[in-house]
Amino acid sequence: MMDEDSKPLLGSMRAVVDYYTDSLDSRQRRPFHVEPKNIVGEDVQERVSAEASVLNSRVQYYGRLTASSDRLLVPPDHVIPAAEDIYIYSPLGTAYKVQGGDSPSKNPSIVTIFAIWNTMMGTSILSMPWGIKQAGFTLGIIIIVFMGLLMLYCCYRVLKSTKSIPFIDTSDWEFPDVCKYYLGAFGKWSSLIFSLVSLVGAMVVYWVLMSNFMFNTGEFIYNYVHNVSTSDKEYGTNGSERVVCPYPDLDPDRNRSVVLFSVSDNGTGHATFDRWWSKTNTVPFYLIALLLPLLNFRSASFFARFTFLGTLSVLYLIILVTLKAIRLGFHLEFHWFVSSEVFVAEFRSTFPQLSGVLTLAFFIHNCIITLMKNNKHQENNVRDLSLAYLLVGLTYLYVGVLIFAVFPSPPLSKKCIEPNFLDNFPSGDIMVFVARTCLLFQMTTVYPLLGYLVRVQLMGQIFSNPYPGFLHVFFLNIFVVGAGVLMARFYPNIGSIIRFSGAICGLALVFVLPSLIHMISLKRRDELRWPSAIFHTFLILLGVANLFGQFFM
Repeated sequence: MMDEDSKPLLGSMRAVVDYYTDSLDSRQRRPFHVEPKNIVGEDVQERVSAEASVLNSRVQYYGRLTASSDRLLVPPDHVIPAAEDIYIYSPLGTAYKVQGGDSPSKNPSIVTIFAIWNTMMGTSILSMPWGIKQAGFTLGIIIIVFMGLLMLYCCYRVLKSTKSIPFIDTSDWEFPDVCKYYLGAFGKWSSLIFSLVSLVGAMVVYWVLMSNFMFNTGEFIYNYVHNVSTSDKEYGTNGSERVVCPYPDLDPDRNRSVVLFSVSDNGTGHATFDRWWSKTNTVPFYLIALLLPLLNFRSASFFARFTFLGTLSVLYLIILVTLKAIRLGFHLEFHWFVSSEVFVAEFRSTFPQLSGVLTLAFFIHNCIITLMKNNKHQENNVRDLSLAYLLVGLTYLYVGVLIFAVFPSPPLSKKCIEPNFLDNFPSGDIMVFVARTCLLFQMTTVYPLLGYLVRVQLMGQIFSNPYPGFLHVFFLNIFVVGAGVLMARFYPNIGSIIRFSGAICGLALVFVLPSLIHMISLKRRDELRWPSAIFHTFLILLGVANLFGQFFM
């Protein structure tokens, strides 16, 4: 009896979870059930309340009153919870949710497709017209289609990477775990570092855009309240749909401070407003007071509730682009290799800038395994992934091609198209004001989520704790926020930031690691053939060329 009492009730918690996962037969295995209201806290191992602990003791008491073959005092079947409500209780005060059977959280294919579309859709959509301008109209369309297919294949390789590992349960693995299995610590840390590059790059772009949207929103409100009339100084179209060229005789890729509008104001109030409300000198610093405290929250669950705003913002942008196209009409001329005064060539040598943007625009490789785990029909993963990429590619083509085509040339040059195409519309445009305001609010809620992901990945690897302490988290957030402020102050060009961060993280997570791991897997099974080796080596070289092209083109 003493020996029996000295044994741990559940032994290894993980072993118990695996045991009950194998079968959820209520007549043979009766794990302890914890009501959801009795699980308190948000830890990975949920704390169990005293009420649940007492209930557990009663269930164990039933078990000690009768032999395992006697069903008399065993709790009846109707009180055994459904599979999705079963938890394994530990005397240490934690509960594990049993992961077994068909979980009700599984999503149908249509939900999975739109989840991927919503996740992939980001700030890159604002730079699509600029990217097409950099590549040329015809070549830009070709590159969008080609990069979409290329990124789809590499994403497919990431999705299938866990299936190629024999004799190991990889059901809860992510791509960094696969990299560690094949490449050791180098694979794990390289995937982590480049994943952080993509996240930090996105946060920098968000800061630049939030500064832009906050500035234009504030300017619109000030002008409306003070009845300030604005008009184009020189470089804008006439008519009801006004389009402006912020950098008429300058290289738009360079950071310049130019006056966009001339303002009629009899007082000195507007001069004071301009001094304290500047897109690059003041507004990026004002955002610190708003966003830095939000980054220090332990949990990002509150902000996750607003992720649906991303879908609404993209849909509104599509409506905005459609209405602008109807009102502006198409303005196209085809000059195949030489640009004219107001039109750009169809094939331009700066096309790598578009490929860099697209590498981040189509990037979802670091979370595709997680997204696809929730798909109800796993046999349709490849089909659903392909349809999601098709939907994303069509959205990028629609926005990019339409804005480029309707940009009024003449009188303005296509070279005036900005990295953020909303900058080509004046701050007084009501529909654009609504778009900027919605995007500002949406990015304010997404930015802490990105910071949370950076913290979890970095702190989790270094300290094995996503929140090791306030000072650790605070200094990390200071670094991330500082990078955004510096970029918004000195180089607020989201097109260049996107293309560099996309090319850098894409080199590892899109081109090198998936191709290398696939070839190693085939080699270990003695199935690697020359055509496959040549093709995947070409993908690696393509990723290297894409990165170097950002510096030399």
